[in-house]
Amino acid sequence: MARSPKKSTAQVKKKKKPAAKKAAPKPPSKRAKLSAKEYAPLAPYLRIKGAREAIDFYKKAFNASVRMIMDAEDKVRIMHADLIINGGEIMLSDTFPEFGTAVTTPPVDANTTTVSLHLQVNDADKWWKRATDAGCSVVMPLEDQFWGDRFGMIKDPFGHVWSIASRIKKKRAKKRARK
Repeated sequence: MARSPKKSTAQVKKKKKPAAKKAAPKPPSKRAKLSAKEYAPLAPYLRIKGAREAIDFYKKAFNASVRMIMDAEDKVRIMHADLIINGGEIMLSDTFPEFGTAVTTPPVDANTTTVSLHLQVNDADKWWKRATDAGCSVVMPLEDQFWGDRFGMIKDPFGHVWSIASRIKKKRAKKRARK
């Protein structure tokens, strides 16, 4: 009878184990806070007619804090501003038509907007009330949605559309299920 050759110790150790399935990465449990010298990896930049008024409005409507304001040479308009809203960064400036055709146009000039700014918050009702009390108009009423968020859309006086959402609280979800 023919013998099979003996396997060396190195060959025995090289047995491959089946690849373990990788778990999906977990979402961060806490929102990262930007330091005074950091910028968010992605931040919307809004072009606004009346940037100074918009900043005051965003403070009232969205509890914005100002990180930086750079005045234009005319000392009337804002060349650049950096705000923090709900832990996220937003940048904005006035329009400067004297520098030629703008690459971006404020929504009030375009009569439309192609983006909305989303706020995922801890209490959508509280954020909604503050924003609408400050002067935002309702685009889509704040309501419990089938995907599990309380969600609605508003428009600020400068033409920018915002969505506000928070996860539906368990008590509210149970009441909704009973109806």
